[in-house]
Amino acid sequence: MRCNQSVFFFLLTLSFVTPFSSNAQSNLQPTNQESDESASPTTSVEWLNRLQSLITSANYQVSFVQTTVGKETVPYLWRHAVLDDGTKVEQLNLQNGPGRELIRVDSIVSVFEPDTQPYSIRSRFINGPIPSLLLHNPEKLLQSYEFVLVGRARVAGRPAQQIRVVSRDNTRFGYQLWLDEESGMLLKLNMLDLQGGVLEQIQVSAFTITETPSVYFSRINQSSLPDPITMPSTQSRAHGWEVNYLPVGMSEVKRDTRRLALTGQVVEYKMFSDGLVDVSVYVQPAEDALGGDIALRNEVSTFLTLKAGKAQVTILGEIPLQTAKAIATSISSVNKNND
Repeated sequence: MRCNQSVFFFLLTLSFVTPFSSNAQSNLQPTNQESDESASPTTSVEWLNRLQSLITSANYQVSFVQTTVGKETVPYLWRHAVLDDGTKVEQLNLQNGPGRELIRVDSIVSVFEPDTQPYSIRSRFINGPIPSLLLHNPEKLLQSYEFVLVGRARVAGRPAQQIRVVSRDNTRFGYQLWLDEESGMLLKLNMLDLQGGVLEQIQVSAFTITETPSVYFSRINQSSLPDPITMPSTQSRAHGWEVNYLPVGMSEVKRDTRRLALTGQVVEYKMFSDGLVDVSVYVQPAEDALGGDIALRNEVSTFLTLKAGKAQVTILGEIPLQTAKAIATSISSVNKNND
């Protein structure tokens, strides 16, 4: 799941990296995780399950870049290992600027950022630019998306299998991914608009799969990592509004009542997700609203505010504008006295 709720850039230019060089081929080391040709997957789900098995059980190091509309290309270093005692460890490191590093030890993720006190949270995944459910549990996406095996292709000079991930009701962006035939590793991932244009691209520039963990993990002193934050338990309050339309497979994962820092206004907040996409919905009485209808979007994110009856609704997420409008206009009052 990927959704940035704090910073939004709506720029007009789009640039993509050129195909990466074939050094990934020379950097790939055969391992016992690789299947022989007779055991090669034959369906899209089998290929994605092979990716899941590799991602969760192998020792590997991956360099990749992320290119998004209106933003600089961002390079990452990604490592994973299974230690001798069975502990699974992972690192994701932003390579540009002062850097940002996330380290996972089993189900605890520690975050290190410049000028910020390090902290840890409980999570089985690192929340990075590659959707975690696609890597770790792709079959959970089948209610919302169809997986289509396109066939063989070449990426960085290596034979690959191309798979399309298509929204079952055509209300969300789609994906293309290419998996290395020899190892099953993800080589490339595109996010596509409803017309098939590329919105965002992740491309691997090099990767290695090894028998033993990277020496990097031997230098981590697990006892020195921050203790996980204890999240306060919150009692879910009844909301005065409900959403009557959602894309297929999308469901509520969070709700809250929040006070806006700048205005002090109280809004009801819900988050919906299908595993790949998060959509945030904020609702407040229209009489309390300070502004009018707004629709802002770049090629990836949509920010929509409009009046629906006696409510002002704000939708935020990586969805097409028409889908955001359909969600916003489906809002109704739970209390009929507010209709």
